[in-house]
Amino acid sequence: MKRTLLVLSMALTCACAMAQNAAPTEVLETARKANNYFMKKYADPTEPTNVGRIRPSSLWTRAVYYEGLMALYAIDPDPRYIDYTDRWANFHQWTPRNGVNTCDADDQCCGQTYLDRYMMTGDAKMLVHVKENLDHQMTTKIGWWTWIDAIQMAMPVYTKMWRATGEQKYLDHAMKMYTWSRDTLAGGLFNEAEGLWWRDKDYVPPYKEPDGNNCYWSRGSGWVYAALVKAMDDLMAMKPNKQTKKYMKLLKKDFLLMSQALLKCQRADGLWNPSLVSNNYEGKELTGTALFLYGMSWGISHKLLKAADYRPACDRAWQALVNDCVHQDGFLGFVQGTGKDPSAGQPVTYTRVPDFEDYGTGCFLLGAAEYYKLK
Repeated sequence: MKRTLLVLSMALTCACAMAQNAAPTEVLETARKANNYFMKKYADPTEPTNVGRIRPSSLWTRAVYYEGLMALYAIDPDPRYIDYTDRWANFHQWTPRNGVNTCDADDQCCGQTYLDRYMMTGDAKMLVHVKENLDHQMTTKIGWWTWIDAIQMAMPVYTKMWRATGEQKYLDHAMKMYTWSRDTLAGGLFNEAEGLWWRDKDYVPPYKEPDGNNCYWSRGSGWVYAALVKAMDDLMAMKPNKQTKKYMKLLKKDFLLMSQALLKCQRADGLWNPSLVSNNYEGKELTGTALFLYGMSWGISHKLLKAADYRPACDRAWQALVNDCVHQDGFLGFVQGTGKDPSAGQPVTYTRVPDFEDYGTGCFLLGAAEYYKLK
């Protein structure tokens, strides 16, 4: 037994050393390889998806890819990325999927990239329809974020709009919707005691996994973790006031609680299971891992997380993503397909192509870009 523990300890030490010694250029080249695979396979960004049925390429899965592409562009300003993005956005007229009257967070997700481009260029066409959409939603009583994925899809749209326009109403509404999901819906979807989120009202207690544990879906918590990072990033970029300080305090609190919880359930190999605290559907999974890498790397860089505690977790996560998930041609393995819980898209394997590849690449690029900055 002692010999087995010694071997495992030596393996982990070697893995950490390899990750720490990986040059930033190697991280960037891996990100480029994954992105080049995607851009080559989906060469026409305007072409609709055809998974079960035809959907426009402004749907949320593709919008998450562009979040990752914008993160890659920030560290690797290749004009190909901007051309690919603008061809896509121009085709969709810089408008949320299903038009300016939608209140569906998934439809609004593409607005994150439109606003990123607006803040690069100042071109009003990139902002106007997103603004019209948010203004419409704020006059309705619908559109609350009843599933935690929605926090990532839409909350950064509001905080980016606040940052782009300086109008406090967008930030206030984002926080109103966030706290409703957090504290009110089904008694609150955030379990502060465990630092993790139930995906929606169907998974709060008395719902349990077969082993009696709560059901915390890896990618679901990953979506919230990423949204917290993006919202705090916007808050840090603006001059604080009494209200924004209050918001920052809450977001930081939740980020730290989540970070502590996620650190405890990282696998020995550096990845995270689809089910965070249950032994149901244990196995390697890329999207949750990449989003946790994104958040932890950002937290270390911004002095919210102690490097001594979280840097080894980031190093193990990156090394596992490279060794276990990234194919030689840039295809990404162990990407869980779309769904809402650990059982979705199973079995998740190295070679299986998920129903949608785009959001997996987006998550990977977010994690890779932030880890690159950390290195």
